[in-house]
Amino acid sequence: MKVLLVNGSPHPEGNTFIALSEAAETLNTEGIAAELFHCGHLSLRGCQGCGGCAGGDNRCVFDDEVNVFLEKTTEAQGFIFGSPVHYAGITGALKSFMDRCFYAGRHFFYKPAAGAVVCRRGGEATAFDQMNKYFQISRMPVVSSQYWNMVFGRAPGEARQDAEGLQTMRLLGRNMAWLLRCIEAGRKQGAEPPVPEPQIRTNFIR
Repeated sequence: MKVLLVNGSPHPEGNTFIALSEAAETLNTEGIAAELFHCGHLSLRGCQGCGGCAGGDNRCVFDDEVNVFLEKTTEAQGFIFGSPVHYAGITGALKSFMDRCFYAGRHFFYKPAAGAVVCRRGGEATAFDQMNKYFQISRMPVVSSQYWNMVFGRAPGEARQDAEGLQTMRLLGRNMAWLLRCIEAGRKQGAEPPVPEPQIRTNFIR
């Protein structure tokens, strides 16, 4: 089994990397492969809402690192997205990345996911909530820890001083591994994901 961990920070080995690495190391200890994918340094165009991905081929019409990641989602069983807090939200690069991935992607449904945020002082709750909305609209079980998945630190490396935050990330890794094993065991007993109803869309302006 494999978990993809996405680093939405512009700093490839900054505090967000430290937080995600703590979860990744725990996943490896639990026998789960963990792969880090860095997107925060990319100049990504946002989703245009063009509908070009509606054919269901798991690709965005703009062929860049988003499609590289979407190819990896076919073999992943779980996801952790991480971001520093920018103006009480996730980074602009990660927002563009997630908008396009979750709009075009066909391999997120019913796979466990979690978000993690790193901040200097505040805005972490709204950034954390922003990420969770992607998972909830995609029928993904949201993995929890002992506290909301947040680590504090401003200067490079300061996240290593947040003992509680790092412990939260380690428990997140263990909880992710446990849920993945539960899902695998359930499928061996015939428990498959539910078949969705045809979606009903209600527009309030006719």
